[in-house]
Amino acid sequence: MTVTRLERKGRRNKNVAKSRVLTIKKLNATPTIKNVDIEEIKAEFAKQKKKPAAKKAEAKTVEVPKEGMKAKPKTMTKTSKKEKSTAAATAKKKVKTEES
Repeated sequence: MTVTRLERKGRRNKNVAKSRVLTIKKLNATPTIKNVDIEEIKAEFAKQKKKPAAKKAEAKTVEVPKEGMKAKPKTMTKTSKKEKSTAAATAKKKVKTEES
């Protein structure tokens, strides 16, 4: 009796090993370190902080009457797939009826 070789299994094992080695190399690769001028970056941030302060004064605020608003209790509930599908179906029906 002769021994048969499992060629596909051997190729698969080699490919798995190669991909593992490549991922390890990617994870261990270090990025190039650039010379960074810290003082210049700090100066840029200081300039940016001054500009938005003027914009905040121009912003308008809208007041909402408190009587009409009621706080809803926040509860953590999970919706099942059936509930989600029925909600989507009813929304589609509403859209179709509005269009016609």
